[in-house]
Amino acid sequence: MKTFLLAAFTLMLTAFTAQAQRYAIIDTKYILDKIPEYKEANKKLEDMADAWQKEIDLIQADLDKMYRQLDAERAMLTPELLKKREDEIFNKEKQVRDLQKRRFGFEGDYFRKKQELVKPIQDKVYNAVQRLATERLYDFILDKSEGITVIFADPKLDKSDDVLKILGVKL
Repeated sequence: MKTFLLAAFTLMLTAFTAQAQRYAIIDTKYILDKIPEYKEANKKLEDMADAWQKEIDLIQADLDKMYRQLDAERAMLTPELLKKREDEIFNKEKQVRDLQKRRFGFEGDYFRKKQELVKPIQDKVYNAVQRLATERLYDFILDKSEGITVIFADPKLDKSDDVLKILGVKL
């Protein structure tokens, strides 16, 4: 009898604690897409990336031209001149690779500019989510935009609009 009462008590306690957990779901992609500053920052970033890519494309076009010229003139070149042209092509290839790395590589210009323009907005969203969790006593908040697969979520659990209200974004 004692075992039965202990098992029943444990079962009730487990059910009570499981029921006591409060959670919500947000969609940060949806939230960020509704924030005008985020759209502006992304537009600036996109414009810079396009300009940088055009710069790289111009050098790549020069490199392609050098390859075609070398192929066309290869038979007429002396070994010394051939070596000189191959070295020029090698240096141009290195220049393209270095520029790509400097602009788009890990911790390159794109990464730094994104940190400068987008991270403050993401931090504001994060702080708003923390505030929502604190004010409404949520134990955890899931983000359904990336990484976590949410197969089904009751729409009334989605608190993305509440985060936007905290941020002062009009819907």
